Amino acid sequence: MTVKFINSAVLLVAVLLFSAFSAAAQETEAIVIDEVIAQVNEGVITLSRVKREMKEATDALVQQGKTPEEARNEIQSRQGELIANLINQELLIQKSKELGLDSDIEAQINQRFLQIMKEQNIKSLEVLKSEMRKAGIEPDELREAWRMQLMRDFVLQREVDAKLYYGFSSKEIKDYFEKNKAKFIRPETVKLSEIFLSFAGRDVTAVQEKAKELIAQIRNGADFAKVAVENSDRPNVKETKGKLQETFKMPELSEQFAKPVQATKQGDVTEPIILDEGVLILRVDERTPASTESFFDEDEVRRAMAIERAPEERKKYMANLRKDSYIKISEGYRAIVSPVLFEDERKAEVKKSN
Repeated sequence: MTVKFINSAVLLVAVLLFSAFSAAAQETEAIVIDEVIAQVNEGVITLSRVKREMKEATDALVQQGKTPEEARNEIQSRQGELIANLINQELLIQKSKELGLDSDIEAQINQRFLQIMKEQNIKSLEVLKSEMRKAGIEPDELREAWRMQLMRDFVLQREVDAKLYYGFSSKEIKDYFEKNKAKFIRPETVKLSEIFLSFAGRDVTAVQEKAKELIAQIRNGADFAKVAVENSDRPNVKETKGKLQETFKMPELSEQFAKPVQATKQGDVTEPIILDEGVLILRVDERTPASTESFFDEDEVRRAMAIERAPEERKKYMANLRKDSYIKISEGYRAIVSPVLFEDERKAEVKKSN
């Protein structure tokens, strides 16, 4: 990132509100309601933003079972780490804007909303927004959260991951494969069909009971495709008959799906899989056992190499991004933020000196 020379000794660290007192006095007073914790190029990390992030992190820990006091103490002890993360996030957001990724990001966000509409069989975006608000989700806030996350992800994927993936030579790929053949043994794979029953606008218990009834019908000889077309809430079920096009690698399935699929014989259906948005019934159409021999696939090898090296390369990228940026941390927070923010740079210096 090109360093932007900012002509300021200290950024004025306040958002000022001028409040009128009595009409007779005709006086105003500037009241500081926020302060800047860090200046990051042309952007700032404010105290209110830090407090908001700390509250969200605290609430998440409480939801995981910690007491409010335990959660507050843990997040307070990690305040320096949290601020350092916000600075890094700000750098990535600024880089995203510099790279002109806005249109790609907006397209991705719109696609996510469309996908939810398809899954919930909702015909318009306005209806979806209304349903979200009923569930306590503010669509505009969700859109903004997705935007911030995608801005960070797109930069790292484009500037680090993609360059890694395409940067390996043929010799490097072949050498890596020869040294790591055990990684390239074909895993067990499955082909699946599904019936999805949505909770949207329905009694949850009734939906779960219906799923059990459908499973019993199928196991008693009912045609799966016919049951899927008549009952599944997927919008394209008439075309697919419930059949999923992808071949799934068992090691890559999350435990929520892998466990029931693993316990199901080919041709049979799983017990109901309860999701946040509904109930899923999976049929194992085909199962291919894992091979005992390694198999060379250039794409698989490239991906394995990129995944292995990405964490270190991302650290280097962030270190260079910080090096080429103007970062000024408020004196009151410098002692807890700098050691975390510049940890990789210090390690690199120590490595050089040795």
